[in-house]
Amino acid sequence: MTADAPLTRESFRRVHPISMPRPVTQLPDRVWTDEEWDRIRRGYRAQDMDQKWNIFAEDNVLFMHRSWTGHRVYEATFAPTTGGRRIASAVVEADRERYRSKSDAYDCLMLELIISAIILGEPAADLRSALVELAARASGKADISSGVVQHSVLGLRSGS
Repeated sequence: MTADAPLTRESFRRVHPISMPRPVTQLPDRVWTDEEWDRIRRGYRAQDMDQKWNIFAEDNVLFMHRSWTGHRVYEATFAPTTGGRRIASAVVEADRERYRSKSDAYDCLMLELIISAIILGEPAADLRSALVELAARASGKADISSGVVQHSVLGLRSGS
C-alpha cells in the first residue's frame, strides 16, 4: 500500500461498530473542499499510543474509531454541496461503557476537530480552544489544563 492509498476497514487490526447509535443533532457548518475531501477519504492511522484515532471512509461515510479499543465513536455521512462537501448526518456511540458523550455541542465540535486537526493536520486553534472551554464548563473547573484536555480526547497527530 502506498502512502496515498486510502485506508480501509481491513487496514486496522480491530474495528467495532457503534453498539448504541445516537444521532448527532448539531452538525458542523464547515464545507470541506474537494481537495480536503480527497484527503479525508484517505483516512488516518494512529502510529503510537499517544494518538487516539483510527479513521477510514467507505463511500460517503467516515468512520472514526478509538485506536486502542477499536470502538467506533463517530460515523459521519458527507454530502456534496456548493464548494465541496459537508456532514449531512452523524451518529455517536451512546453506550457509556464505550464512550462518554458530553453534549450535542461537544460531539459537533469533536467531529470537526478530529477531521480538521487529526486527518488534515490543521492547527485548528479556535476548535481546540472551544474544546477546552466546553471541558472546563462540564467539569466546573476554571483552571483545567488545555494540554491534558486535548491529549485525553484528541491525542497527538503524526506528521504523516
